[in-house]
Amino acid sequence: MEAVRRLQADWRYPTALLCIYGFFSTVKPLEPFLIPYLTGPDKNLTTAQVNNQIFPVWTYSYLSVLVPVFLLTDWLRYKPVVVFQCLSLFTTTAMLLWLRSVAAMQAMQFFYGVVTASEVAYFSYIYSVVDLKRYRKATSYCRSVQLLGYTAGSVLGQLLVSFQLMSYDNILVFTLVLTSIALPVACLLPMPQQSMFFHRRKSGTEGIRTHGDGTVDSTELSQGANVSLEEPREEKVEKEAGEGVDDIEVGARSCSQVLLQLWRDFYQCYSSRQLLYWSVWWAMATCGYNQTVNYVQVLWEHVQPSQNVSIYNGGVEALSNLLSAATVYGIGFVEVRWDQWGELALGGFSGLGAAALFLMTFIGNIWVCYGGYILFKCLYTLLITIAMYQIAADLTTERYALVFGVNNFGALALQTIITSVVVDSSGLGLSIIPQVRSRIRNVRVRCSADEVMVCWFFLQFTIYASYFSLIAVVFSLRGLFTVWRSDRESTAAVQNEPPDCDQHTF
Repeated sequence: MEAVRRLQADWRYPTALLCIYGFFSTVKPLEPFLIPYLTGPDKNLTTAQVNNQIFPVWTYSYLSVLVPVFLLTDWLRYKPVVVFQCLSLFTTTAMLLWLRSVAAMQAMQFFYGVVTASEVAYFSYIYSVVDLKRYRKATSYCRSVQLLGYTAGSVLGQLLVSFQLMSYDNILVFTLVLTSIALPVACLLPMPQQSMFFHRRKSGTEGIRTHGDGTVDSTELSQGANVSLEEPREEKVEKEAGEGVDDIEVGARSCSQVLLQLWRDFYQCYSSRQLLYWSVWWAMATCGYNQTVNYVQVLWEHVQPSQNVSIYNGGVEALSNLLSAATVYGIGFVEVRWDQWGELALGGFSGLGAAALFLMTFIGNIWVCYGGYILFKCLYTLLITIAMYQIAADLTTERYALVFGVNNFGALALQTIITSVVVDSSGLGLSIIPQVRSRIRNVRVRCSADEVMVCWFFLQFTIYASYFSLIAVVFSLRGLFTVWRSDRESTAAVQNEPPDCDQHTF
């Protein structure tokens, strides 16, 4: 019994359980083939129904539950929300397997939005049960295992579909089995005694800086990052120490106290212009990325209707995940003054992403589409990692969690607007390809087979590519201004240096 207590008290125990849960909950072999499944004989839905009526529900659901789930996660101390996420994931998969109507698939998308919003519990749990010095290692394990789960699911799905080892329905049954393994693991997680906001422990670690993924390191990041919140460290520590909580107090705080503290931290964080610029890019780029990833299978399905283009979807997803991970790993070895060159990098690489989307849209070749998608995903992963590190450079863990949540909420708000206007059937209801001619006939302009490429200008992915082009132009101009101003300040500083007095004249 004593050995069991020692095992449960060790940091490896909750970390191992969370890694096991993260792996089995992210292995989704059918996900790369969701569009062929929904539009095939199993569900017999049309592409227009999937694109304009079913998929938009996820965006609305995610936005509506994000804030309540964020607050409930902290109030309930993470574990109950992790268990609830697993139950919601099981419900989503079961509805996808056994139900068929459009209304049922919309309900399935609602539950999947709840699953996505609950991911905050997975990423926050580890910080409440692991010592400060173990944050980096524990976070590395959890994120690596989750990436492994996504990759394994994509590879497994590709093999099962390519060699016809399982039908789509049997793949979903297999996914239910994996989720059933994850559920008891989630129930075995130790219950945390504290949380970031409602059940807060004040200690000397409040002023330590955090990594972009939320891990804390008081030395490395302070040397490598150059972003400041324009707030003196002494003033920040004094403000945080004056919140009325003793250094060793652990206890629940009221909702009004938490909301007031969140508002103060929000105002202080976004008073920094540099943090604000990076956060604006974060929100805008994440919005465009989510829209692209959500609807890219529809584009693949119609680029070359004469070919079974979905047969390589799983391999492409797996390859994009691996290359994205390699890109993120490699950027850690690059020494760049991101405070000077970062905004220009955001603009330049966003422009490359826009070019990849334009190629995917206007060149009717599935391999170009696959290659453009991999390039686009790698570029976004690279830039969002840089943005996370820069924003987190001078933030406490609590403030970083707030900024992370606000930026993602802003991305979802933008995504909801784009979805309601561009995708939803109650708005423009633009399709990816097949309904273009019927829409153009309504304005008495006929589109022949040779003119289909020109007609695509009115379609979703042209809008997404133009959206990233706008981001590229804005941040490239801002980056050029930042570089010019930095060079000007450096030149002025050199000119104002006092002359060297070591030389003597006689």
